[in-house]
Amino acid sequence: MDKSRVVVGMSGGVDSSVTAYLLKQQGFDVIGVTMQVWQDDDPERQRLEGGCCSLHAVDDARRVAQALDIPYYVMNFKDIFRQKVIDYFIDEYTKGRTPNPCLVCNRYIKFEELMRRAHAIGAYYVATGHYAKIEYDEHLRRFILKRSIDDKKDQSYVLYTLTQYQLEHTLMPLGSYNKTEIREIARKIGLTVADKPDSQEICFVEDDDYGRFLAEQRPDAIKEGCFVDTAGHVLGKHKGIAFYTIGQRKGLGLSLGKPMYVVDIDAVNNVIVLGEQDDVFDDSLIAGDLNFIPFDRLDKPMEVTVKIRYNAKEVQATLYPLDNSAKVKVVFDRSQRAVTPGQAVVFYQGDVVVGGGIIEHNKTTLLR
Repeated sequence: MDKSRVVVGMSGGVDSSVTAYLLKQQGFDVIGVTMQVWQDDDPERQRLEGGCCSLHAVDDARRVAQALDIPYYVMNFKDIFRQKVIDYFIDEYTKGRTPNPCLVCNRYIKFEELMRRAHAIGAYYVATGHYAKIEYDEHLRRFILKRSIDDKKDQSYVLYTLTQYQLEHTLMPLGSYNKTEIREIARKIGLTVADKPDSQEICFVEDDDYGRFLAEQRPDAIKEGCFVDTAGHVLGKHKGIAFYTIGQRKGLGLSLGKPMYVVDIDAVNNVIVLGEQDDVFDDSLIAGDLNFIPFDRLDKPMEVTVKIRYNAKEVQATLYPLDNSAKVKVVFDRSQRAVTPGQAVVFYQGDVVVGGGIIEHNKTTLLR
């Protein structure tokens, strides 16, 4: 592999476009690649849907590549994206969990399959437009992942799964910039995507309507069931567990005389448990499917700060290893609202990402 060659994952947005520009300015042999992940074969639907992965995005990425005078390719990732991301998304919802498909896409598509294909064409590095920093720590003799300098755009939460090998072969030049600076660079060099809005929706779910998507993809899994309170008393009917998530209050379709919230989803019995505001808070959780970055495994308790979802505020917590370090118990300094199985919990010490895992249990699921 050639250490001067880098494959940049180009979504047609301003971040990946400026990533390609910055790396070319640094002297890298830059190759632009857009991953074809859309599942529909109708060209017009492909063009309008798919967010960062639509045909419209491909058009934008191709124009940027031409402007930067770099080679550009569209690679077919349809099958592996379906298997690793879409099927996972559907399966998690039918199990009563709330997945983060962007995290899984990063893990298996960008930093595994794209990296494999980049190596196959001689590129040492893959680069993305993520706002985070990768550094080599001489004392630890390991690569570490750090937050971006832009707190509002920091994306380290969705990158905690990166392995030492992946960190060694990944470049993230935007971690030392804020979003305003990136847009200004794009304007200065005349990129047409300089003011393009950021994609907010999941790329394969039209209009962000998860319930509709799941009903289309797995109609047999959408079944009416019962709402119950924390004592097991039936309160009414729900339209299918995939339409609800922990902490939800609106859209329940019930009139109970007081605010009630989803506190547990029991997929086995097709039951949704409702409780009052206090019932939505947990003082701990258990997480599995762990990855640690500055070290291989957690062998003793550790003080950290944690985020229990992408946009959550960080809180102080203590990690306790469980099951021969295969899982951790996270004990919060103060109780947290809507701890949601299926979401990631990510651990930090200062600006350094210690690691993370997938939430398996909160207080209610442990009592079930």
